[in-house]
Amino acid sequence: MNSTFNRRGFFKRVTGVSVAALGPSTTLARSTVAHGDMPTGFGLGLASYTLRKFDLDQVIAMTSRLGLKRIALKSMHMPLNASDEPLKAMAQKVRKAGLDLYGAGVVYMKNEAQVHEAFHYAQVAGLKVIIGVPGHELLPLVEKKVKETDICVAIHNHGPGDKVYPTPASVFDRVKTLDKRIGLCLDIGHTQRLGIDPSEAAKRCSSRLLDVHVKDVSSSEATGSTLEIGRGVIDIPGFLATLKQIGYARTVGFEYEKDASDPMPGLAESVGYVRGVLDTLS
Repeated sequence: MNSTFNRRGFFKRVTGVSVAALGPSTTLARSTVAHGDMPTGFGLGLASYTLRKFDLDQVIAMTSRLGLKRIALKSMHMPLNASDEPLKAMAQKVRKAGLDLYGAGVVYMKNEAQVHEAFHYAQVAGLKVIIGVPGHELLPLVEKKVKETDICVAIHNHGPGDKVYPTPASVFDRVKTLDKRIGLCLDIGHTQRLGIDPSEAAKRCSSRLLDVHVKDVSSSEATGSTLEIGRGVIDIPGFLATLKQIGYARTVGFEYEKDASDPMPGLAESVGYVRGVLDTLS
């Protein structure tokens, strides 16, 4: 495959998904087939915090318009304190729409009761992964629950200012001797804002990499803010190539935190950019 062909495929995917996400429904229906997951070993999905200003029905529709097949829901879309039957109904609604509801998060666990609540929630909803932030002292209980339920816990790093898990290494060093179903949700934006190369972090933590939140940021400092993917400072092509290199085979979830009230243009651009890069790597 020559470089000219790669560039052509890249721009076709970038522009195609953006037009499809914003255009008429007939175009959308055709595009979601054309823009399925690339054969990379991992799948593209959405962290629903991206759509925090919208209700569950809107989240389902918007995710489907982008052709994304996997989703992890935040509590505003599937409440953590919901009783069992409503929780089952919400999970069923998502799956009936053709989405793989694989996880939820970020779920904070600051005491034992919250650990038990999180795992019960995940069991009732049929989730494979809790993207969470358990207190350090709660990790033994988390490990016990993981062994009981076979539900993975991907601990999310939150970058500058986070006193619990600021860096990918701060997660890895805490969990490396625990059950292998406890690992890292690598947020590449927060990682970059600490001046850490997300690709190097992925390599170092590859044995415990259970989830990825993909985004772009304006600078490699604490003040960096979210941008459309491809417009910021993160080496997205290098990072995606690294995921392929290390054999990552789980979910790469878009977490687009900009434009909360009108996220679709920037989110569609970001999805298109990533698909374009994957096209050149395949």
